[in-house]
Formats: sequence, structure tokens, C-alpha cells
Amino acid sequence: MKTLFAKLLVPIALALTLSLAVGGAAHAACLDNRQIQDAVSSGQIMSLASVLAANGIDGSAKILNVAVCDEGGRLVYHIGLLTPSGEAQNLVLDAQ
Repeated sequence: MKTLFAKLLVPIALALTLSLAVGGAAHAACLDNRQIQDAVSSGQIMSLASVLAANGIDGSAKILNVAVCDEGGRLVYHIGLLTPSGEAQNLVLDAQ
């Protein structure tokens, strides 16, 4: 029983953490997928891979969700990820 609880606790905590992060991003003006592609293609923002590399994010981290949002006239990536060690992180990184 204790093992089952431990196995369920991490995914539940992760889901709650990510839903809170995405909920916070929803209040900002966020781009849809097409707008993100157009912004990357036009050079308005960096690609997700470039932003992650520029910020030293381990390439083996599992990306769980991504949003690009306007925060005070500046576009930022809101990224939910799972590190190789199993730690959930919510990042806000400059997209420009």
C-alpha cells in the first residue's frame, strides 16, 4: 500500500504543479502554435531548442508543456519540464 501511494504521489504532485504554472500563463496574452512557428521563422523569437541550450538546460530533460506569452511587451517561454532526475520544473525564459 505504501509503495502504491509513493508511486501515485509524484505524478499527482507533478500534474498539480504544471496545472498551476499553465494557469498562471493563461492570464498573459499567449501565442497559438501557428503564431509561435511564424515568430520563430521570422526571427522574432528564438527556437525552443536555442532557448534551452542558451540557458544550459540538459538536453535529456523531458519537455511537458510550452507556451510563448507576452509579458509586459516581452515574449517569454513558459516551459514545464521533467529533469532526468525526476524533478519537475516550471521555467520562464526570455524568447528574444
